[in-house]
Amino acid sequence: MLFEKILGNLDELESTDGYHLEKIYIDSDDLVKRIIRVKSDHNHEHGISLDRGMKLRDGDILFNDGHNLVIVKVKSEDVLVIKPKDITEMAYIAHKLGNKHLPAHFEDDVMIVQYDYLVEDELRKDNINYSREDRRVKNAFTHVNFMEHKH
Repeated sequence: MLFEKILGNLDELESTDGYHLEKIYIDSDDLVKRIIRVKSDHNHEHGISLDRGMKLRDGDILFNDGHNLVIVKVKSEDVLVIKPKDITEMAYIAHKLGNKHLPAHFEDDVMIVQYDYLVEDELRKDNINYSREDRRVKNAFTHVNFMEHKH
């Protein structure tokens, strides 16, 4: 089956009771790809071909016939969850890690980066509060493009 549209997200459903779920597990790097070939947990091969500008997210619904859902699930990955004590420490961390050009996520009061032993060493040396976790991210790790944010 070829999926060309995102029909919604599981977050938008009140419940999945009564639905049969078929899951497509992908790496977070695949979230930014428009065209991919995948295999579901039911061993079905599918293609995904999205229009430009469309990006997958964890929980996206690719098929819904009222009884069956085909959904995207992002595989968990090894990440560092950085928990700065205040805005000054966050600025220091962002400046220091910015030189490494690492893509990051920001959720609540934490910064999440893909695991890198050199980053972990720097955090440990600087006595920054962090944890190493196996976590599922909702969106792909991407670099910020400041040129996209023109005023």
